[in-house]
Amino acid sequence: MTESLRQAWEHQADAWAAWARAPGHDMFWHHTWPELAALLPEPGALTLDLGSGEGRLGRELTALGHRVVGFDSSPSMVRFAATHERPVPTVLADVAHLPVRPGAADLAIACMSFHDVDDLPGAVREAAAALRPGGRLCLAIVHPINSAGAFANRSPDAPFVIAGSYLDEFRYRDDVERDGYTMTFHSAHRPLEAYTRAFEDEGLVLEALREPAFRGPAGVGEFQGWDRLPLFCLLRARKS
Repeated sequence: MTESLRQAWEHQADAWAAWARAPGHDMFWHHTWPELAALLPEPGALTLDLGSGEGRLGRELTALGHRVVGFDSSPSMVRFAATHERPVPTVLADVAHLPVRPGAADLAIACMSFHDVDDLPGAVREAAAALRPGGRLCLAIVHPINSAGAFANRSPDAPFVIAGSYLDEFRYRDDVERDGYTMTFHSAHRPLEAYTRAFEDEGLVLEALREPAFRGPAGVGEFQGWDRLPLFCLLRARKS
């Protein structure tokens, strides 16, 4: 029986903490976080970090003045977040079953986590329920184009090939080694419509969608070509 995404990420928790905490190592610092930060509203009474991992997003949000509570289904991730030198309050919980009072939050953020959840509609439903009217849900996800296919080779002008179906949902894994760190990413490919339909079902109105070109270190072979196709997608929706 295939393990759940939840179980797979618990097994990768130690590797992820090392990967995520290596200074300047991950593209979070020079690509994902700057793009996501530009979409965020001003801090309110409560910000939820959904799929918070080892806590780095929560620490950055706290530095901007947000009152943050993180939620993650991995016991090891919660322990890493709680024992960091800059700890963030973090709750062990599946984001599809949030222990949050309805309407308590101004902002919910899922940074590179909702493509790693087993129940996407449930996660969006719980986020929407936790938001006050007018509150926002902001997502950063692997762009579905990215997860659907691959470049034929690592030359700068290589064609991008989708061998299967973009429209079908499927599990996938990426085994990556970079600068002495190794990590296995476990995720689910879903077409973009899966996210926007989940928004529609919960009364969330899409306000912004971004497909930023990759602006990371030049000459990194694994990222050749991602200046002409989007690695990531960012979305901001408002609770009506």
